[in-house]
Amino acid sequence: METAEHPDQANPSGPEVSDEAAGIRTTGKFRRFSQRDDVFNRAFWDDTIRRPETMAFFESYRTGPATRRGDGFTQKDFALRNAAWAVSDEFSSRGEQDGVREGFNALLQPTVEPASTRVKVENPSAMAVEIKRIAKLFGAGIVGIAPYDPRWTYASRADSKTFEARETGLPDGMTSVVVLGHEMDMEMVATYPSAVAGAATGNAYSEEASTVIRLSQYIRNLGWQAAGSMNDTALVIPYALKAGLGEYARNQLVITPEFGPRVRFSKVFTDLPLTHDGPRMLGVRAFCDACTRCIDACPVKALPSGPPTDIRPNRSAIQGVVKWTSDAEKCFGFWADLRSDCAICLRVCPWNRDFSRWSNRLWRWLAATGVRRWLIWLEEVAGRGRRQRSKLWWSRSQMEER
Repeated sequence: METAEHPDQANPSGPEVSDEAAGIRTTGKFRRFSQRDDVFNRAFWDDTIRRPETMAFFESYRTGPATRRGDGFTQKDFALRNAAWAVSDEFSSRGEQDGVREGFNALLQPTVEPASTRVKVENPSAMAVEIKRIAKLFGAGIVGIAPYDPRWTYASRADSKTFEARETGLPDGMTSVVVLGHEMDMEMVATYPSAVAGAATGNAYSEEASTVIRLSQYIRNLGWQAAGSMNDTALVIPYALKAGLGEYARNQLVITPEFGPRVRFSKVFTDLPLTHDGPRMLGVRAFCDACTRCIDACPVKALPSGPPTDIRPNRSAIQGVVKWTSDAEKCFGFWADLRSDCAICLRVCPWNRDFSRWSNRLWRWLAATGVRRWLIWLEEVAGRGRRQRSKLWWSRSQMEER
């Protein structure tokens, strides 16, 4: 079932936190996004995107390790990447014969229905604390809770066999979205672009699937609805911003105070009474206004310069949202040529730091002040963000065993 809201509604009534506070701006041209138009789905039905390289990209994840020339693309590297995806792939393949690719084109399907009796929630704030604790027990690195907002639910999902539009299947009555963040391995990220770095992505997705399924079942066992979601059903970035997990950056990523941009997000929709979190601004917008490292490093120049706008490079961008928007066609074309994902923009981002260290927490504080341009200059001088050879990652792992 679809939540009963007008699909073009730009400002639903009763949001607890204003869009402005979270750095979100919509215009009168706003339209909900159709998942069929994301570039990964277009690669299967749109002849302007579909080409032999794109099909080879997808097949490399399924038919076994591939091999390309260059550091980070050996059979061993691809074997590691594909193994990292294994848990996520196990769940996403369960309903593919019916056009349901769980976690990517459809919700993660529940194995149990909500309990027939409901645990009474007298204190939504205490329950929110409990849910966050349980989510971290099940593997989430960071957790925030935002109010459900129908604007970000896809106008339709894409059937994974026919790529026709289908209903999302999100149940009625959802009031909250629990947003879960999973850290990507910093040493692997340093090797982007490489299949080794692709293992950092796959590992996070596999962890997401495990965490989301367990948290959703916990909530259902309490007698409340819970719909587990990864890349499917709704855009997650607006929820991450509203849930106070970070701030949107020029490289299209959410910068978090714990892990910088090295985070993959998932979500659980629920009607469980929960107190919602508020936005957390870190000074990222002002920093990105002055920084061009991701723009300069992008091999295909897919990232935007200048301030945020509502310009859509192509149909794979949402309509009527003022933000920094990449050219997904250029970006994915480079992925296809690599046979693996690229996150050079993540690797070179000055916010890509280990914030458990006091020196980096000091850097984070300074980044929100007038010395940010000096910090950006220091990044260049120090050579931070340079690609590390994948062979070094393998050699470090061998040294640790000795």
